[in-house]
Amino acid sequence: MEHVRGLLALAGRALIVGIFLVSVVFNKVPNYSAVAQSMAGEGVPAPTIMLGLAMACMVIGSISVLTGFKARIGALLLLIFLLAATFYFHDFWNMPVERKGTELTQFLKNASLMGTMLFLIANGSGPGSLDEWLARRRLEGG
Repeated sequence: MEHVRGLLALAGRALIVGIFLVSVVFNKVPNYSAVAQSMAGEGVPAPTIMLGLAMACMVIGSISVLTGFKARIGALLLLIFLLAATFYFHDFWNMPVERKGTELTQFLKNASLMGTMLFLIANGSGPGSLDEWLARRRLEGG
């Protein structure tokens, strides 16, 4: 049963981080200049630098959460990214009426992901993670 729990937790972590990795690989990397320009238009300071930092948070955080290695730190990196992205890009309260519904949905999606990150920070990555494996080895004295 423990193997099943580990596989389910791994699948859950993979589904959680998929959105971040796909965004980096298929949007931010190939469209770096356009994304940075869009960020500048939203008032993000030093957008080319901030985009690089955002991508680093997304990749490092995703790998950390996926593998379950230092997953609390990885979740914190993803939480920081989500807070900034939500503030700058999904501020539905500042949108024209025709965009409020779409931006509210995006805001709530990000809020759900933030809740997921808070849960991971509070509880760790769970079974089937490198953190759990390393803790078990320490307890066994190996």
